Amino acid sequence: MSNSLIAIDKSGSYRVYITITTDMVQKAADLHDTTPLAAAGLGRVLTAAGLMGIMMKNDKDKLTVSFKGDGPARQILATAYGNGTVKGYISNPYVDLPLKAEGKLDVGASLGIGELTVIKDLGLKEPYIGTIALVSGEIADDLTAYFFISEQQNSSVALGVKIEKDLSIGAAGGMIIQMLPGAAEGAIDALEVMLDKMPPMTTLISQVKEEGAGLSEEGMVRKLLEEIFKEMPEEYAVRPLEERNIEWNCDCSHERMQQALMTIGRKDMTEIIEEDGQAELQCQFCLNKYNFSKEELTEMLNNM
Repeated sequence: MSNSLIAIDKSGSYRVYITITTDMVQKAADLHDTTPLAAAGLGRVLTAAGLMGIMMKNDKDKLTVSFKGDGPARQILATAYGNGTVKGYISNPYVDLPLKAEGKLDVGASLGIGELTVIKDLGLKEPYIGTIALVSGEIADDLTAYFFISEQQNSSVALGVKIEKDLSIGAAGGMIIQMLPGAAEGAIDALEVMLDKMPPMTTLISQVKEEGAGLSEEGMVRKLLEEIFKEMPEEYAVRPLEERNIEWNCDCSHERMQQALMTIGRKDMTEIIEEDGQAELQCQFCLNKYNFSKEELTEMLNNM
C-alpha cells in the first residue's frame, strides 16, 4: 500500500512529488487533541515534511522543518526521514482564531511574523541549515519561497487539510513540483497555465475519493496525479517513477530520553535527585511519558 508517488514528465523538465495524507493527519490531530486551526497548520507541515523527506537519497537521511512565529500557535515543527516516516507537533494545539473573510482557517495569522528553518542531516560532518523569513505563514507559500531562496530551486508547493463539521480530517495531502536543469520553456508555460486553473488540493482529493471508491491508496494517488495533469500537452505528460509511503512514526524510547536527560549537567541532575527523587519526561511528538527512578538518576549522575 502506497500513499505517495514520485513522477517525472516525458521531456525531463520537471519532477512531481504527490501524496494523500488524510489518515496520518487524523492520527496527529487525535494524538495532540488539536483545534481545527491547529490541525490545519500541523497537517500541512507534516505533509510537506513527508514529501521533502522522500526527496532525500538515503533512508536514514533526516530533515527538520520548523515554522516559528510571534502568533498564538508559536511553532509548528516536523521531522522526516528518507524512509518516509514523519513526526511533528504544534506548540499550542488549542490555538483558535476567527475564520478569514473567505471562510478559511487562518493558519498564517496563527503563526504571525517569524522564520522558516529547514535542517538537513545527510550524514555529513555538518548539517545543512537554511532559514528565511515567513512569507505568509500559510506553509505552502513559505516553502515555495524557501526552495527558491535557500536551494535555488524553482518549485511549486500545494498543501491542504480539510476539516469536516464533526471536526474529523476529511482530506489532506500535498504536491511539490520541481523544475529540472534544462527544463523546456514549453513545460514551464504549460505548468503555469495548469497551476493557475488548479482547484484547492483538498477539493481534488475529496473528488478523487468520491469517484475512486474502492481504490487502494496507491490507486487514489495515481488518480489524483492524473486528475491534476490531465490537460498537460502530451510532450509534457507525467509518468510515475516510484511509489513511496509517508506515515506517522515516533522513534522516541527510554534510552533516547535518558540521553536527553544526561545533557542537563551534574548540578541540575543532583538537584532533581535531592529535591524530587525521580523524573518524568514527555515526548513532544507522541506525548509518551518516560519515568526515571532515583536509582536510575543516581546511576546516570555517576556516569556523567
